[in-house]
Amino acid sequence: MAQVSINNDLGEWGLSTDSGERARLLQSPCVDTAPKSEGEASPEGLGRGTTSTIGAIFIVVNACLGAGLLNFPAAFSTAGGVAAGITLQMGMLVFIISGLVILAYCSQASNERTYQEVVWAVCGKLTGVLCEVTIAIYTFGTCIAFLIIIGDQQDKIIAVMAKEPEGAGSSSWYTDRKFTISLTAFLFILPLSIPREIGFQKYASFLSVVGTWYVTAIIIIKYIWPDKEMTPGDILTRPASWVAVFNAMPTICFGFQCHVSSVPVFNSMRQPKVKTWGGVVTAAMVIALAVYMGTGICGFLTFGAAVDPDVLLSYPSEDMAVAVARAFIILSVLTSYPILHFCGRAVIEGLWLRYQGMPVEEDVGRERRRRMLQTLVWFLLTLLLALFIPDIGKVISVIGGLAACFIFVFPGIRLVQPSTAQRVPGPGGSTQMQRSGDLSFRHKSATGSPGSAPTCPTLSSACTQLISL
Repeated sequence: MAQVSINNDLGEWGLSTDSGERARLLQSPCVDTAPKSEGEASPEGLGRGTTSTIGAIFIVVNACLGAGLLNFPAAFSTAGGVAAGITLQMGMLVFIISGLVILAYCSQASNERTYQEVVWAVCGKLTGVLCEVTIAIYTFGTCIAFLIIIGDQQDKIIAVMAKEPEGAGSSSWYTDRKFTISLTAFLFILPLSIPREIGFQKYASFLSVVGTWYVTAIIIIKYIWPDKEMTPGDILTRPASWVAVFNAMPTICFGFQCHVSSVPVFNSMRQPKVKTWGGVVTAAMVIALAVYMGTGICGFLTFGAAVDPDVLLSYPSEDMAVAVARAFIILSVLTSYPILHFCGRAVIEGLWLRYQGMPVEEDVGRERRRRMLQTLVWFLLTLLLALFIPDIGKVISVIGGLAACFIFVFPGIRLVQPSTAQRVPGPGGSTQMQRSGDLSFRHKSATGSPGSAPTCPTLSSACTQLISL
């Protein structure tokens, strides 16, 4: 077997001629290209998309599915049963798909190629900064949730290895939850978070998708052929109130949130047409709906109201099939944390450089030191909070609300803004969208002329690297 090395080149840990997160796997969307109308093929060279329609569907499904599915059975319990959970998901799916199509339309109208750049162009500076801050907080909270998930799964695995009684707690310091989370984080997550590139994680990302499907399959199988020692709690058939139904919304928003990465996926397609994109996201959301609904329904019916916020915690520690599912979840989280941290770090980097008023290219010399400091502070804060927040449901209720902003709020604002705008020719061959009150934004020209929508090169490249994983 050939030996595979990851980031063994010392140069990958040091200074970069392409500062920070700007190192690319695909062509960066922040490069200046001429405006492209719907259906127009990209010219040879920069900005040409290479993703097929089938590939785009897989990428969107990959971005959508994740560790959030562990909370779906509890969300069905919160909503008041299977009927309420299905109705809520189906109703929200209409708005989720609509938001993805709106994002593609606004991206094409503004000629911007990442989520935050579209917000900057369409909604202005204030909303653009608010969007970037929301992305940073969302990724920070998701990293906390990932560490909590690691602790949950390790507790069950260690209980079997140490032959400790179910629910008895750890009897030794080396099996204590705080120690095992910290050890895993320092040994695996921190080294993976320091490099300036994340391209090496594409294969681990594939395994995490396989693991997600395996977890869903196990939950369905365990419902069809349940273990004798598992006794479900009360099976709710109707919600206690309409408020209870909406309490499940954060989990659904967290699970289906793929909107931030959807804009670069759309622009990476060979033929980025809004009509084609509508079919892509519809197919992807149907696949994700099948996974989430299968997990939510079968997990809820297996344990009823007694289901844990992390459904795998409800299964016995000795179950080997479930133990493999726990191992897959740990692998998925270990590879997902650095990716989410990468996006959050890119936002912070872009906000800092914009605050300093200096281009990225002029600040290469301090990039490595800044990256190390940002990574260490981010890592230590998320680890500290994860050690003292034992319930993943509490974290998801917060970050699920932020995910709702990416699904409903920002796309809604962007839908309203272009509706009052009209295209007018701009100087230098660029296209300008003029609105009342002399408020306008302009497509970036090849020369990067003044008046172009401000961009964050670091987060732009972060998004392009994500869609290639």
